[in-house]
Amino acid sequence: MTTSRPSSAHPVLRVPPASPAAAAAYFSASLAFHTDPSDVAAALAAGGDPGFVLLDSRSAESWDQGRIPGAVHLPTALIADRAGHLLDRSVPVVTYCWGPGCNGATRAARVLAELGHQVKEMLGGFEYWVREGFEFETRRGRDRRPVDPLTAVTGAGVCGC
Repeated sequence: MTTSRPSSAHPVLRVPPASPAAAAAYFSASLAFHTDPSDVAAALAAGGDPGFVLLDSRSAESWDQGRIPGAVHLPTALIADRAGHLLDRSVPVVTYCWGPGCNGATRAARVLAELGHQVKEMLGGFEYWVREGFEFETRRGRDRRPVDPLTAVTGAGVCGC
């Protein structure tokens, strides 16, 4: 069975795809810079030292609204002054902020990298942590919301990605 090549006028292929080698390099690099809530949750649930520090870069008011258990709170504006006292440069840092509409975790990761830390950003931030049904905490204690079926497999299923 042969398929015809779409017209280059089609918006999807107006700019042709990268070569397979360039695509492999790009996606490998992307994985070096990013992780996701499911992978972070699995590492934290495994017990013991996950091999990284999870850093919430939001404001105190945001932290009080909810945070990932075990995260270190260090707002982006304070990283340059306080990271040296709170973080060990030999331990990678995973940053998160509100969600995909916020680039706070990206800005925090940039500052940490400039200070000599290995760093990854958790895609989806706190929003997707909660939407995927993982436990979070507030001043009132720990809580969990039902899984949003648009963000994660519900029930005992595994997404397989």
